[in-house]
Parts: sequence; C-alpha cells; structure tokens
Amino acid sequence: MVDRLDHIGVAVPSLREALAQLGFLGNGDVRFEEVADQKVRVACIPMAGFNVELLEPTAADSPIAKFLEKRGTGVHHLAFGVDDVRGQLRALREQGVRLIDDEPREGADGKQIAFLHPKSTGGLLIELCQTDPGRSAHFRGQE
Repeated sequence: MVDRLDHIGVAVPSLREALAQLGFLGNGDVRFEEVADQKVRVACIPMAGFNVELLEPTAADSPIAKFLEKRGTGVHHLAFGVDDVRGQLRALREQGVRLIDDEPREGADGKQIAFLHPKSTGGLLIELCQTDPGRSAHFRGQE
C-alpha cells in the first residue's frame, strides 16, 4: 500500500543558491549526497514526517538537467514510501499503470526506488521508495 509521503523532489540549478533561498525550511539539518548513476547531487532537508530533496544536476544529460531546461526550477516528483517496492511495482503493472522502472534501483540514502510514468498518474512524476533497514544513511552533514 502507498500510504506515506517520503519526500518532495525539487529540481534546482544550484544547491548552494537554493539553500540560500530556502534556508528557512526544516531545522537547519541539511544532508548531502551524490547519486552518480542518476547524475544528481542531493541536499536533503528533513521536515516533520518527510523530506524536501533539492536536486542539482551533475551533467548536462541528467534527467534533472533536462527537466530544468524544459520547465525551470520546481517540483520534479513526489515520493511515497512503501514497504515492498518490488511488490508495489508488480501490483501496479497488473493494474495497467505505466512504469518507468520495471525493477527497483538504488536511490539517495540507500533507498530502493522506482518511478511511475506521469502518463499513468495524471501528469505527476511519482517515485516509490523503500528504506532498507540494514543500511545506514548515506547523506553527509556538510556540503
């Protein structure tokens, strides 16, 4: 069941500039990580019950760079926590939901993630994510 917001992903051209503008969010505890295979640097801002993830492209051909080129700074995706991402993908596929990822892959903070295609979700890019309880957080405290 998809029943909790995990994070909101926001595409930004510069983490440093975005943090200067959005420094009022959260309690000041910002964590950083680079997800090389997705060509993105992430600044995670913990909120009450979910995170805001600022997403900065690390290459011109990254999905975030393409998003910024098309749409500019803004909400890129909503991510919902699930207990079994693989099982959710199977159930959604059986319901006819179009998937971007047929299998989970590793995302920020060691989570197993998969994206649903916006054409099946009313134009929203939705990410499903599952935290592996055996992994420690990947985020670092300082940029």
